[in-house]
Amino acid sequence: MNHGPPHQAAEPATSTYTVLHDPEGLIEEQLPLDRHPYECLVKAVLAWTTQDTLTSCDYHQIALQLTGHARAVASDVRRHADRLSKGTGPRALAELVLQETDRCLTTPLRGTARCAQDRARAVRALYERLDRLEAALASEGSSRVAPAGT
Repeated sequence: MNHGPPHQAAEPATSTYTVLHDPEGLIEEQLPLDRHPYECLVKAVLAWTTQDTLTSCDYHQIALQLTGHARAVASDVRRHADRLSKGTGPRALAELVLQETDRCLTTPLRGTARCAQDRARAVRALYERLDRLEAALASEGSSRVAPAGT
């Protein structure tokens, strides 16, 4: 005979949330990346020497942060590259950088300086490509609106 407290039926979990359908990534495009802190982190990580000794957990956490940010920047690079004509140099280079980034980010995370530095290099390359794509888009846009006879 069980003399413990009576069992109560679990109440159904209730939560309210909104699901956004944004297949073109327009919401994400309108949110600017907070670039400065990550550029500082990249610079610091790439400056590490063999004398720098963090714990494996620290290296892992830094690599994880850089991985997440690399994915966000890669998304911006893809959006910008897709706005350029196929076969153009800037778009082709962006596609190469994105392929290399995908290879880097699909390797398992390790709690090592090398892993964090690989991801830092990916973030740096993505930002360099993003800047060049923005310049290419600006020049492409200005050439389209140039008045006739100039």
